[in-house]
Amino acid sequence: MAGLYFEELTVGRAFEHPWTRTVTEMDNVLFSSLTMNVQPLHLDEEFARGSEFGQRIVNSLFTLGLTIGITVNDTTLGTTIANLGMTDVRFPKPVFHGDTIRVRTRVLAARPSGSRKDCGIVEFEHEALNQRSETVAICKRQALMRKRPAA
Repeated sequence: MAGLYFEELTVGRAFEHPWTRTVTEMDNVLFSSLTMNVQPLHLDEEFARGSEFGQRIVNSLFTLGLTIGITVNDTTLGTTIANLGMTDVRFPKPVFHGDTIRVRTRVLAARPSGSRKDCGIVEFEHEALNQRSETVAICKRQALMRKRPAA
């Protein structure tokens, strides 16, 4: 199992995730279409050309999903029970087709669960950066994590 247990996710622990992903036009159009987000800034090149961005921008919820997805292998694969929430989600810069995204994670808080003795609650901060090292997304995520099984 690649994910880490609650005990391994200590406050202050930081990750520079090795996975990166170049966002494609297909990613943006498919995700926007599947989620019925018909915002022309995502789908209509002519409309977007006249916007302040001068081109289509990637759906921010795709960016958020990609940000968290890139972190899973190093942090929660097989050891998380559930995401409890995401807060303080921000998108300081847009993502465009062709941008390559990488992610950094920091553990902000960790505490044993009050209702489940075999679990703990961890708060992560995920920061996504593009190929120019500009922050394009940042969020806090609270996850219910498994404790290491007793020997």
